[in-house]
Amino acid sequence: MKTLFFFSFLMICQISAWGQVRLTQDRMLEQELYKTGLIHRPLAVDTSKSYEARGWSKNVLDSISWAELGIESENWSHQGIGNLTFSRQKTVSGSGSIRLSCPTYTGKRAVGPANDPDYATYGNMAAVCRMGGKNLEAYNRLVFYIYPDCEGSQVVNMNLTFVNADTKPKKGYNAPSGSHLINLVNKQWNRCFLEIDEYQRDKVVEIGFSTTLRGKDRTTGDSLVYYIDGLQCQTVEFPDKVSGWIPAVGKIVYSTTGYSSDGPKTAIMAVDKGHKGRIKFNLADASTGEPVFSGESTEVATTLGRFQVLDFTSFDKAGECLLKTADGLSTHPFRIGERIWEDSQWRVLNYIFCQRCGYAVPGKHAACHADLVSKHNGRSISYSGGWHDAGDLSQQTLQTGDVMFALLEAYNNQKDKNPALAARLREEAEWGLEFILKNRYGDGYHASSMGLLIWQDGVTGTWDDISSVRTQNFAFDNFLYAAYESYAAMTLQDDPMLQNYLRRVAEEDFSYALQKFEKEGFDRFAQPYEHTYNTSKSQYMATISWAASMLYKLTGKKQYAEWAAHYIQYVLDCQRVEPLGDSDGICGFFYRDKARKSIVHNIHQSREQVYMQALELLCQTQKEHPDYARWNQGIRLYGNYLKKLMKYVQPYGMLPSGVYHAEEYKDSANFYALHLFPPTDAPALYKEQLERGVRLDKEHYIKRFPVWFNIFNGNTAVHLSTGKAAAICGRFLNDAELLNIGREQLYWTVGKNPFGQSLIYGEGYNYPQMNSFSSGEMVGEMPVGIRTLGNDDIPYWPQTNNACYKEVWVTSAGKWLSLLAEY
Repeated sequence: MKTLFFFSFLMICQISAWGQVRLTQDRMLEQELYKTGLIHRPLAVDTSKSYEARGWSKNVLDSISWAELGIESENWSHQGIGNLTFSRQKTVSGSGSIRLSCPTYTGKRAVGPANDPDYATYGNMAAVCRMGGKNLEAYNRLVFYIYPDCEGSQVVNMNLTFVNADTKPKKGYNAPSGSHLINLVNKQWNRCFLEIDEYQRDKVVEIGFSTTLRGKDRTTGDSLVYYIDGLQCQTVEFPDKVSGWIPAVGKIVYSTTGYSSDGPKTAIMAVDKGHKGRIKFNLADASTGEPVFSGESTEVATTLGRFQVLDFTSFDKAGECLLKTADGLSTHPFRIGERIWEDSQWRVLNYIFCQRCGYAVPGKHAACHADLVSKHNGRSISYSGGWHDAGDLSQQTLQTGDVMFALLEAYNNQKDKNPALAARLREEAEWGLEFILKNRYGDGYHASSMGLLIWQDGVTGTWDDISSVRTQNFAFDNFLYAAYESYAAMTLQDDPMLQNYLRRVAEEDFSYALQKFEKEGFDRFAQPYEHTYNTSKSQYMATISWAASMLYKLTGKKQYAEWAAHYIQYVLDCQRVEPLGDSDGICGFFYRDKARKSIVHNIHQSREQVYMQALELLCQTQKEHPDYARWNQGIRLYGNYLKKLMKYVQPYGMLPSGVYHAEEYKDSANFYALHLFPPTDAPALYKEQLERGVRLDKEHYIKRFPVWFNIFNGNTAVHLSTGKAAAICGRFLNDAELLNIGREQLYWTVGKNPFGQSLIYGEGYNYPQMNSFSSGEMVGEMPVGIRTLGNDDIPYWPQTNNACYKEVWVTSAGKWLSLLAEY
């Protein structure tokens, strides 16, 4: 009895101690977390603060049904599998609906392109409306209703395709066509819209609705049926701005999550020609409406244009506030404080959990892909586990490693601040760690990646088995695995058996890598779809040094310290230490190799932070080394480089892509390693994109966004990883300016961007639907990121929901958590 009492007393004390630390800053989120068992089932999606919810509140100036446009049943045709009919059983218009139907089982194996045959679906079905070249320029929005009646399907969606004739491009319009993914709720009418103000629409050829067969999940039935009805063209007041740096007139763009107390706090508005002088504004207490700070905007002219900046930096009291201008504009409430980002970590963690492979995620999918296997040397391993990497069902082991490391970083940052959040971050990290360890063949080879679009039946020996998972023995991969395994060993100290195993495999993987590298040199990356393909030699060497320092910190063995110091020499030989010509003293960036013809850039994936990770860990672990001053100087030079870049994006805070040399395209080996599947005119496009940046001197330009040529584009991972590097520099140098640059990457992501949109679903306000065709809308999902319009160096973020810029990506989620771990 005494024992039971003592145990109960300890439990009460523990609950009391944890009660001193709130799980979240948001009480509603806290209630949802308890309902999910601290995210052991997905958080409920809140659409009330979404982009789409805001869109429905717009004033409709004009509306016309498709029937009134003269669209009849004869205009519709069917493409692909299944059938198209007209139905009066389900209708919102009262006059009937279009009915698309097909079986979920085709009886045939999914077959894709010859070079990647297992990246395939079972086909698609489409209802296509021939629009007869109608001019829709008087309208800027399509409205329609979709009723999915898909037996047992937990995730349903459709694509809307808009095609204009290939007429002469008109000024002010973007692409003449587009494809837009719409996430839907099964077994109910979904009211949907797509703003088309950006599309050239003077001669619309067709508008289609389609869906893809991706195999049967556990609960999926035998049929898919979609009803489409209530089609309208509308004219709404104030269609959303989709490109450019200047915010829409009458809109305040700000960090919709909030701001850290100790740092700059600004919001941005356009300069309204009808409004003379400064804008008076108040910062008000969100609960009482009472002003707590008053100020006036400052009109600034930067390299991006003219803006009104609302600065309330001097207000540093924690609380929930909102901005109000004298002429009646207002923001939603946001927080000021030091723990404002924890709620976003819960949400992003939720997204990562929803991406689990090989695990039954309630409401998303059953345990999956057990019959997806790798083969090597007469053995095979099921490639089920880790996390699906994006909107599809693909996997990359190193990407799981990146995210696992970020989760452990976040755990170490939170374990003394928010124990419940830390425990759940660690649990998710251990899920990813298991995937990394299970895919080791023990001889340097790992199962490395798989492009995948379908669900499988999970039964080995049936017609949908896949055994084409890539396996490889690359030194770079093993160096990075060794670093991640070392960090995990140092973190999971309360599990001595696992810790000992991690120490052993980390040393083994480093040894495999070093032997191969010393014998063969730099890897010749063979798979462009893997996120190691564009690794530069300088990044490669930084990774070796970082991994060696990790092992030195873990084991204390001097040989690792020696290797870390040796391989960083190549990296520092690639750093620009002399200022460029007429460039305000810009230097400190890294070249791809010692030939110094091409500068390090990233397209949509990025490990930019590894340079500072390597140098900072060297300085931390070898303070007495003769080269310490040079390592320290390398950090200072790079930090100053980032500071000098910031003036080219003011008054925003998004870190630019950086300095480019005018003739990098002539360095063909590096150029074509960086730019995947480039067009034949890539050199000409490269020059055109540079010229739309900022010229520094005869040979160099600043680009705010990367140079990119195809579908592989989006900036979230790029600027967040560079923000991580800034924060590492700032922490090491005790430099508040660099720490604030890191914070600005957070602010940009959650709304302090020209579109005023949060890029984390469920975080802050005005978050849009994203491209997640395999797992549906998920709280915390993050996209590949804002891209550019054509060859311009300006941001482009339309409602059109397409890959890969709006495709959800665990890499972006990992970069978010990794950056936050620095604060």
